[in-house]
Amino acid sequence: MTKGINIPAVRWPVTRVDRVASVNARIGWKALTAAEYQSDGYVFLATPNIKEREIDFENVNYISEYRYDESPDLKLAVGDVLLAKDGNTLGVANVIRRLPRPATVNGSIAVLRPFGIEPRFLRYVLASTLTQDLIGELKNGMGVPHLFQWDIKRLPVPLPAPKCQQWIADYLDGETQLIDALIGKRRQMIDRLTERCMSVMSAGVSGRLTNQGVAQSALPWLETRGSTWHEVKLTLIARLGSGHTPSRGHPEWWQDCSIPWITTGEVAQMRSDRIEFIHETREKVSELGVANSAAEVHRAGTVVLCRTASAGYSAIMGENMATSQDFATWTCGPLLRPRFLLLCLRVMRRDLLGRLAMGSTHKTIYMPDIQALRVPLPPVPEQDVIVDVVWGKLRHVHRLIDLLQQQVELLAERRQALITAAVNGGIDVPGLAA
Repeated sequence: MTKGINIPAVRWPVTRVDRVASVNARIGWKALTAAEYQSDGYVFLATPNIKEREIDFENVNYISEYRYDESPDLKLAVGDVLLAKDGNTLGVANVIRRLPRPATVNGSIAVLRPFGIEPRFLRYVLASTLTQDLIGELKNGMGVPHLFQWDIKRLPVPLPAPKCQQWIADYLDGETQLIDALIGKRRQMIDRLTERCMSVMSAGVSGRLTNQGVAQSALPWLETRGSTWHEVKLTLIARLGSGHTPSRGHPEWWQDCSIPWITTGEVAQMRSDRIEFIHETREKVSELGVANSAAEVHRAGTVVLCRTASAGYSAIMGENMATSQDFATWTCGPLLRPRFLLLCLRVMRRDLLGRLAMGSTHKTIYMPDIQALRVPLPPVPEQDVIVDVVWGKLRHVHRLIDLLQQQVELLAERRQALITAAVNGGIDVPGLAA
């Protein structure tokens, strides 16, 4: 709990969402497909558009007037509260403070139209820890988290007097804006430091840190290379592999789990500026499952690259871990160090791997493109020196990034605790009568 903020039991009467707001959401897609999106027209908001402090009306899809008119209850108005009800952003809430052009929402967002409550106060109630914890318990769905309208309507809402709601909303608007500004500055600093890390890694694999001279590189993702280095097709110096995910329809493959199973999400969550092994996984698969699915079990030091979902992210595996068809894997031969290859892949992700990822929604890097990858190849002793020099230069930067990230997390906790306490009567809001 954040120091100085007490979160007691709610001191006001408690009602529920459907008694202070209507709740509407798109029932299915009515055969709407991405092919119908237009270059202009009526704004079609998705969950990424409502994540930040201000709703993003610029980076959006557009639909026709016919599609906009077919769901009148979802024609947005100032004061509407939007709640993400599907996917990883489930529970994110925002309020429409301005409406620059006619807009509606996709099927992942519920529209709450207040009629007996200050819209901003309702938004803060939905964002409070107590409500978010309840949403976490209610979410349901096959694979994709989901919140049903029935559940949304029954979410509890503290209900102080109308003037009190406005005072609290005004107070939280001001306080959260200050906290968000502090968080934003620290994130900018993290971005700059992360870019510094990438520049150091790029200098390492281009020969600018250790080689006596550099030459023009023929690789599309690299400007220079060490003058004495070669540029080699990766499959000539490392064994390329993949795997096959065991079916959940065969429980015997997943019983008595013993082999850690790498997921693309775990690789994507690893810091892209660190050269470290992935040791922890959320799931394990039995040896039988690996044998029957053609999944590969790799020794420590195998380099993995996400082909789908988090396409382009890479890591080095720990001891005896399994991979699925979502990955390409390289077992390095005697001419290539895994940590040097990881540096190359991290630098590639900025440019080449991003261009190779194909698809409008679920991007995939296809195996023929992976088989064609080429890398610079210094002598093995120089590879070791490059990794050590890069790591040495980045240690201080890593410490600064970690410190800033801790500050961001503490500020976010402070923000959450402040919202929760204010909407439940746990703090004395300036100007608010007891």
